[in-house]
Amino acid sequence: MPFGKQKNVVNIGIALVWMINGVFCKVLNYVPRHQLIVARILGETHAALLTRTIGILEAGMAIWILSRIKSRWCAIAQILLVAAMNVIEFIAAPDLLLFGRINIIIAAVFIFIIYRNEFKTHVSLS
Repeated sequence: MPFGKQKNVVNIGIALVWMINGVFCKVLNYVPRHQLIVARILGETHAALLTRTIGILEAGMAIWILSRIKSRWCAIAQILLVAAMNVIEFIAAPDLLLFGRINIIIAAVFIFIIYRNEFKTHVSLS
């Protein structure tokens, strides 16, 4: 697969992660565990509203990724957000995470994919 097409496929995959987690898990509340995590970290009073807001922002991230506007800034924002969210969850709510503390490894892999996709260029061997 040519590099440009490969990068587009990876971009779509990354955007899907944000869209699924944002819209389906948080906005539509198909995975109530997300609201429990938000409640644990930010308090129960406005957990539902905050979870939906975070979900909408995650969907916005997906749109930004697909737009390719300021893609390097987008990648940096994703890396910082994923790292921050996962460190906070690792400390404050490991029992609510899908894979417990192992989630931090999955987050690190996702960060690596984002980084590699945006900042590493394809080098032709020919």
